[in-house]
Order: sequence, then structure tokens, then C-alpha cells
Amino acid sequence: MANSKYEYVKQFERENYLLAETWIVVRVDGRGFHRFSDRYKFAKPNDARALGVMNEAARRVMSMLPDIRLAYGDSDEYSFVFARDTELFERRESKLVSTVVSTFTAMYNMLWGKYFTKTPLDEEMLPTFDGRAVVYPTARTVRDYLSWRQVDCHINNLYNTTFWALVQQGGLSGAQAEERLRGTLASDKNEILFSEFGINYNNEPEIYKKGTILVRDLSILSGREGDQHERTELSSVVSTVGGGNGGEKRAELSQRQKQREQKRRRKAAIVELHEDLIREDFWDKRPYILL
Repeated sequence: MANSKYEYVKQFERENYLLAETWIVVRVDGRGFHRFSDRYKFAKPNDARALGVMNEAARRVMSMLPDIRLAYGDSDEYSFVFARDTELFERRESKLVSTVVSTFTAMYNMLWGKYFTKTPLDEEMLPTFDGRAVVYPTARTVRDYLSWRQVDCHINNLYNTTFWALVQQGGLSGAQAEERLRGTLASDKNEILFSEFGINYNNEPEIYKKGTILVRDLSILSGREGDQHERTELSSVVSTVGGGNGGEKRAELSQRQKQREQKRRRKAAIVELHEDLIREDFWDKRPYILL
């Protein structure tokens, strides 16, 4: 860039570089999605189409940014967990957040018509999202963060399922349903659903109760020649580095190993799961996520 007398304004710019060797989580949240869902007549308590748009948009973000190890989504939010050693954008907070949020928003808008085939977006109310970045010092704190989001998903879904049963099947107004549920425990809501509406909450779809987990399955590669060799090599790397189930045991990889690992992650299939990530066995099966 050519020098000019106006270049002094650059001194007002400030960058926030996120702490090295920490896990970065960028969370994307819908802005004004209560009104947005009413405007586009989302099904209550859950709309499979709306979740489909969210999940595919998140998958597109994840495929574009291989440093994302895992994504977790529920309702109108998605959390993206970046590798502890990522150097993407030199770990500049503004760049990381703006890239994830803008890419997610663009994908959501682009994919809308695929799921809402009869409800085009109105330019007076377009979907928008905001975002934030938080750093976590250990794999255990990352797991606790994700557990918090999944527990929140369960609590909200149980409440919403009971609330809308009272409104849609029980004939109560919104205010009456809120009053009926005030101070109730999970067991009370389960009892209302089962005894009054014949709904066994345990049989509700897992995606509604547990949200959506997106992970790179390093055992599923592109199918090209040499994949078996890469799977074998991957097992060696995971064994060398140590488990990712909350511990911090880790070995330094050579530059060549890092490049190969990055290549494998780019090629790995991104799979969608709806299961309990609080339990140890989720992480025991996938030790490479939180290396």
C-alpha cells in the first residue's frame, strides 16, 4: 500500500490475539429468532426444516475451515471448536469470529430454499447471526462447555415440548401454559406429557433432545488409493499423542506429521450425530478430537 499523509489512522486499529495453546470456541447465535420463527411459521416445538438449514450451514462452515475439530448446534445457535494449536488468522479474534459468522449467515441464506421450499425469504426480515469467541485452557473445560450446551438443549426442549402440548392439545393460552409450568421439575413435565397427552418424552427424536454434533470421522476418508495407509498412520499418531478424553497428555508432532494430519482432516467425512457427548464413551471412541 502506498504511503500517504492519511496512513496515520492505522494507529487506531487494535487487534485482540487469542491466547496461544488454548481451545477457541466460536459460538454463533441467531438475532431476533423468536420473531423470525413466528414470521416464517416454524413448527412448534421443533421444526425439522429449520434444524436442517442450521446443520447444513454448520457443515459447510466446518468443511471450509479444517481447523474446526467439532461443532455442536441446537435451536438457533452453533458452537465451533477450533484446534488448540490453530494459527488461523494468527488467532485474531475479530477475523475468526467475523469469518465464521459471515460464512454461516451466507450459507443459511443460500440453503433456506432447499428446506423451506414454499416459504421464500422476505427482504424485510432476513436471518442474521452474531457471534463471540471464548478460549478454554484444557480439553476438560471444552468438554464441560459442550456438556453445558447439551444439558441446556435438553432442559429447553422438555419445557417447550410440554408447553406446546398444553397449548396445542390442551387448549391453554400461552400465559396459562407458562403458569401451569411455573416451578415444575423435569419429573413433573414428564408426568404431564405422559398422563395428559400420552407422550413418552424418551421416545422423542434424539435430535430434539440432544442437539446435533458434527465431527470429522477420521476413519472415513475420501476412498482414494492410499486411504488404508493413512488410516494406519492415523492410529499411530493418535497412539503417540495420547487420548483426548479430558487429559492433557500430548507429544510434539514434527512439521511433516502436522501437515499429514491436516491433510487427513481435510479429507475426513463430516458426520452428523445426535447422541450423549457428556458420557466418557463418546470421547473414548474419538480420541483425536481434543488432541
